[in-house]
Amino acid sequence: MIKFFRHIRRSLIQKNQMGKYFKYAIGEILLVVIGILIALQINNWNEQRKANAEEQVLLSQLKSDFIDNLEQLNQKIRTRNVMLKSCDEAFKIIDNPSLAVKDSIDVLIARTMPYATFDPIIHDLSSSGELKLINNIKLKQALTNWSADIIDVTEDEHAWKQYRHDHYIPFLQKNYQLRSLRNKAFKANVLGSYTIQRETLNSTYSEYEIGYSKHKENYIALLENPDFEDHLTRLYAINSWTNVQSNILRQHIEDIIKMIDNELELKK
Repeated sequence: MIKFFRHIRRSLIQKNQMGKYFKYAIGEILLVVIGILIALQINNWNEQRKANAEEQVLLSQLKSDFIDNLEQLNQKIRTRNVMLKSCDEAFKIIDNPSLAVKDSIDVLIARTMPYATFDPIIHDLSSSGELKLINNIKLKQALTNWSADIIDVTEDEHAWKQYRHDHYIPFLQKNYQLRSLRNKAFKANVLGSYTIQRETLNSTYSEYEIGYSKHKENYIALLENPDFEDHLTRLYAINSWTNVQSNILRQHIEDIIKMIDNELELKK
């Protein structure tokens, strides 16, 4: 093809047809430019198609991860709701001692002893460079803010965990017999409802047996201890606020999943 064009140019020069030669040369340049533009367009199209495919893979993975995050967060909220309900019932018994039944009190105390910590899947998309693959500006901003969004929840969770470890459990150990309480919790599978898969309760947990303490538990003295009421108040304050923050975070996760679904639908 190059030889063919060269032959035409040489022929025009030999015939001294310079006007036609310049017109032809301009036409040849235009053809080359058009060819380059077409090649660039094809290359850009291929790159865009590749980027779209990569974005779709990333969005699918993010959706799966945020669904897992949502399921885990919901489980933590349920755990704290059980704790808060048990705490509320304990307050009613403290205010009305005639309602006190030892077995019920043991179960209530057992349900106030857990702690819930959210351990989400976090993607550092900015550092990995994957953030540039996402075209939706609002979604990109939400993913950028994700790490900051969870801080309020995790800080409150660890506040209760630390308080429980340093104050609440030592108080119960000093003022009550936890062996019998724990054994009843094992048999009643109290912690089974706290598992992530609620429909598949951890039945093996209820098979544990540590026996009952030979020491008498004075639950009346525990209920009348003002420090017990204070510890329950602290439990309620921290965990109720943590659930407020968790519900806000849950809405953020649901919004992210919805935006991802919309993007995936557009790319079908």
